[in-house]
Amino acid sequence: MKVEEKNIIAYDKKADNYDKTLDGKFTEKFKSLLLSTMELKNGDSVLDVACGNGTLLSKMARLKEIQGFGADISPKMIENATILNPDFQFVVAGYENMPFDDNSVDIITVCAAYHHFSNVEIFATEVKRLLKPTGNLYIAEIYLPTILRNIANVFLPFSKDGDVKFYSTREIENTFSKMGFHLVNKVVRGHIQIVRLQKNKI
Repeated sequence: MKVEEKNIIAYDKKADNYDKTLDGKFTEKFKSLLLSTMELKNGDSVLDVACGNGTLLSKMARLKEIQGFGADISPKMIENATILNPDFQFVVAGYENMPFDDNSVDIITVCAAYHHFSNVEIFATEVKRLLKPTGNLYIAEIYLPTILRNIANVFLPFSKDGDVKFYSTREIENTFSKMGFHLVNKVVRGHIQIVRLQKNKI
């Protein structure tokens, strides 16, 4: 079974009670740390990739007046996100091909989902297409010391939830630097890393 199929099955099952599941509670800390480090302005257009039920966008909207967009491959998650956030636009789509215009968003976020992406280079290409010049990408991701990360990555492909690989901050930075991004800053707190990358101005 392909990684994407595993993701759809796993997260469709969790969708209705996601915030109360172990996954939902686990990712809450990622959302909190991400929100505390983001530079968000009124009027910003924000695309949350692998948005789940739209909780992160809801939290952003309590801080600033944003234009919210979300993409997720789980139809059930998108159904719930649309109900919970009627003012935002949500689509069923994978990270590699999202139906939004070139250079159309100020900020892209990925919260606790980057390790599910089977091809991060393709994702980097899509982020470059979608972000406005000097737009920002925020990746909130699991952080593990090198030895633990290497051990975990041996077993991760056997995950039923469609996990693929855990990345170091340097690996994330290198993937996007090849696509014309530079690292703005990084925050590591416990098992969480927040990596902010900015699209270079042409």
